[in-house]
Amino acid sequence: MAITKEQIFAVADDLDAAGQNPTLANVRKQLGGGSFTTISEAMNEWRARKASQAAPIREPAPASITEKLAELGGDLWAVALDMANNRLAAEREALEAVRQETEAARQEAAELADQLTVELDEAKGRIAALEAAEAAAKGEAEALREKLAAAGEKAATAEARAGELRTELDHAHQEARQVRSERDKAQEKAATSADQVEALRADLAAANSKATEVERRAVELRADLERANQAAVEQQKAAQALAGQLDQVRGELAKVQAKADAADQAHQEQRKQIAAEAHRQAERLTATQAERDAARKEASQAREEAATLRGRLEALETVMAAGKGKGKGDSTRNA
Repeated sequence: MAITKEQIFAVADDLDAAGQNPTLANVRKQLGGGSFTTISEAMNEWRARKASQAAPIREPAPASITEKLAELGGDLWAVALDMANNRLAAEREALEAVRQETEAARQEAAELADQLTVELDEAKGRIAALEAAEAAAKGEAEALREKLAAAGEKAATAEARAGELRTELDHAHQEARQVRSERDKAQEKAATSADQVEALRADLAAANSKATEVERRAVELRADLERANQAAVEQQKAAQALAGQLDQVRGELAKVQAKADAADQAHQEQRKQIAAEAHRQAERLTATQAERDAARKEASQAREEAATLRGRLEALETVMAAGKGKGKGDSTRNA
């Protein structure tokens, strides 16, 4: 809901009635928020309205002066009032110039505060986005680490399986050598003993069959070994790819962290600028209050001078009255 001028005027009137200075910060605090620019414009109008309500000093001349020395007393009193009003008008003009300068500075500070508030909100949004990106990058990096660990486990399993296949292949080769040795022995027996030809042929057939089976098993083991080696190579490539992705994520994470640090540093600089501007505005306000006090002191001196003139006029009136009375007495004695 937008804040209206009437609400700002009401808060300023309450603060002024309570003896507090209705600054932009105090008014905004009582309102519970709002734009510094809107509050500053409304406060300028409030101060102008308050200044217009001040009326010049108009005091009637004392009754004794009006009765006895109407013409002389009226002139002297008018001169005294004119002097006081002229001095008061000059002081008001000086105060108005100071007030306008202060309001201009206050308006500039309000606009700067609004701009810095917007920039601060944008910086907070960018920091939040960077933090979210950083969290997402960390999650992705963790997932990549888990994949890399799983790929490492698969590669180790494949390597172990390849070792087992190599062992089985060695056993198969050993069995094949034994079968060949038995076949050679059987052939030797067939050559030396004609009676055992049929038995040796049977043994030879069995040995050949077993050798064929062993060779077939060896071929299968070689194929399994090739597949295991290929799987190990693929797992190693996948692990290298995951390691590359992990390095890339780490680089992006470092960039995100650098951006977050830069945004935080910019936020700190903006806070320092706001504090410095607030300090300058406080110094200007102190100087304005000092000038206002000096102007009030001069107005008081003008009133004292008017009172002194009034006393002199009364003394003159007394002297003139005494002179008139003495003149009447002399005239009576002469007669």
